[in-house]
Amino acid sequence: MAFLKNILSAHNDAELVEQYKSGGDVNVLGELYARYMELVYGVCLKYFKEPEEAKDAVINIFEELVTKLKKYEVSNFKSWLYQLAKNHCLMKIRSRKSQPAMVDVDIMHLEENNHLDNIAEKEEQLNGMENCIEQLPAEQKQAIQLFYLKEKCYKEIADMTEMEVNKVRSFIQNGRRNLKICMEKQAGIANERKAEKI
Repeated sequence: MAFLKNILSAHNDAELVEQYKSGGDVNVLGELYARYMELVYGVCLKYFKEPEEAKDAVINIFEELVTKLKKYEVSNFKSWLYQLAKNHCLMKIRSRKSQPAMVDVDIMHLEENNHLDNIAEKEEQLNGMENCIEQLPAEQKQAIQLFYLKEKCYKEIADMTEMEVNKVRSFIQNGRRNLKICMEKQAGIANERKAEKI
């Protein structure tokens, strides 16, 4: 086993991604993930604030990786994993929206107040993103929804929409750029409103 680990360690991220995609060996994925577990834990701790919850999330994200890495074209594993971890945390926080926590206001610490403010801010950003998706041109909107929300790969989207893969890639890239512009505008408006209230 140590021999296998040494062999895997000699490969770069892209090579391990390809090995895992072609062979489906979870040991290969484990070696790749181990390189960035501290990064993932740091991201999770930033959002959840609780070490135990962050550790659980690290395990859950690895379980997501087992299926998701096979579906996506990943050119930079580290940045893709960072985004995956971030999305996992945001979705977990968002799912709690309908489950209000029982909080004793008298014993709530300042840090917890800040944490709740952060959650509210992330929730606002997610709502803003949904509004921006609705404003996209039809093809970009469809491609973005299928890629990010339905978790379809380029080829699956091409098959479903009868578009060429290059067209799908273009719609996703342009849609992502337009989303960013839209969300930056919304953030600017939100900041202006906050400044007016002060």
